[in-house]
Amino acid sequence: MTTAFPHRLLLMLLSLLLVACSEPKTELERVKQSGILHVLTRNAATTYYEGPHGPTGLEYDLARGFAEELGVELKMEIAGNVSSVLAKLAEGEGDFAAAGLTATEPRQLWARFTPHYQQITQQLIYRSGTPRPRSLAKLEGLLEITARSSHEEQLRKLKGEHPRLEWAINAEAGSEELLSMVWDKLIDYTIADSNEVAMNQRYFPELRIAFDISEPQPLAWAFPKFRDESLFQAACNYFNRLRENGRLERLIERYYGHLEDFDYVGTRVYMRHMHARLPEYRALFEYSAKEFGLDWRLLAAAAYQESHWDPDAVSPTGVRGMMMLTRLTAGELGVEERTDPVQSIRGGALYLSRMMAKIPERIQQPDRSWLALAAYNIGYAHLEDARIITQRQGGDPDSWKEVKERLPLLRKRKWYENTKNGYARGNEAVRYVENIRSYYDILVWFTDQEVPPPPPQPRALDITNPAL
Repeated sequence: MTTAFPHRLLLMLLSLLLVACSEPKTELERVKQSGILHVLTRNAATTYYEGPHGPTGLEYDLARGFAEELGVELKMEIAGNVSSVLAKLAEGEGDFAAAGLTATEPRQLWARFTPHYQQITQQLIYRSGTPRPRSLAKLEGLLEITARSSHEEQLRKLKGEHPRLEWAINAEAGSEELLSMVWDKLIDYTIADSNEVAMNQRYFPELRIAFDISEPQPLAWAFPKFRDESLFQAACNYFNRLRENGRLERLIERYYGHLEDFDYVGTRVYMRHMHARLPEYRALFEYSAKEFGLDWRLLAAAAYQESHWDPDAVSPTGVRGMMMLTRLTAGELGVEERTDPVQSIRGGALYLSRMMAKIPERIQQPDRSWLALAAYNIGYAHLEDARIITQRQGGDPDSWKEVKERLPLLRKRKWYENTKNGYARGNEAVRYVENIRSYYDILVWFTDQEVPPPPPQPRALDITNPAL
């Protein structure tokens, strides 16, 4: 008995040593051993959202690239707003935060920030039709900002210069929601980062920039300081490589390079293109539309919204061709070359016909077409979420007029958190469909004015010719 005890003790010590040796020693080793990179983010057009063809957004693309480099699976956890992201990170949730965070001095006291991937300025936003404020000292109305944001930090600094400066804190809404509240005239002003303003002016064209309230500030990923630096250093190296090989610049261009030239309707340009570009492709639209039971003018209007009838068009998100198909969707539709107008137009017609087929049979035209086009843009699942919200509010889920009033709610957390498929850029889907309706109406009007060709005349027979 006296010799057995030390033997068992030795075995226990060896077992504990083996367990200790098998446990990861660093954060980087832990992530690689678990096989999952756990990233905190937030739903926004500038960060991460579920698009019609899967997850997208600048933060998503950056995080996905980092996960692929580490050889692990990416898991994005959605927090409601910046305040929620920071709270979760401080409590030890997630490996790091990729949520459009500004690397401010107060935050650097408890978090490590990677090299920046973008620089922004903070801007005071108001709505056109109201007087433009000239300074923070002369604001007349309600200024509302999101809680625990870099905007709150900046305003506290500026209050020393403007003692009468006051603002309201919103603990629930994110920056995009506050921008929509300015547009809806629910509040007079808000503060937003310049990249968010540029992105959201496409959806809220009446938003205006009064002036900057900060110098350029960096956006970066945030890592908690209470963990070792191994994963953080790997992320720093990753960003340095992205900058050196030009991929970071290409990603920024994909999401922001087109915004300055964005035009919602461009009716005069459209009518010019009707005469200069459409004749070359009209027969293709007519043929594919007939094959799938569509109005060729609706298909052509959708193609104009997608590409301005440019077969070589490439969007900021990588879709391309006349009908702006993703590589994945093109493969599902049998389209081998997206820039071939014959394949692209047929693929787009097939995809639109599939969306039409998913719309309940009881829904009649033209609502059937408008709902199908919304699904073409935002994804059928998100359209269904908006129809369910419409029904819950006592509206008609089969009416485009009723549904389009609810689609923008998919951008607001209090609504999308209670849907099956979450956040979506519903405003963009509404704008997309309404633009196509305008293009379609103009095209219908012009084609209805066309003089039909005369019917073929019977050939006069020469009775003196025996062959006839």
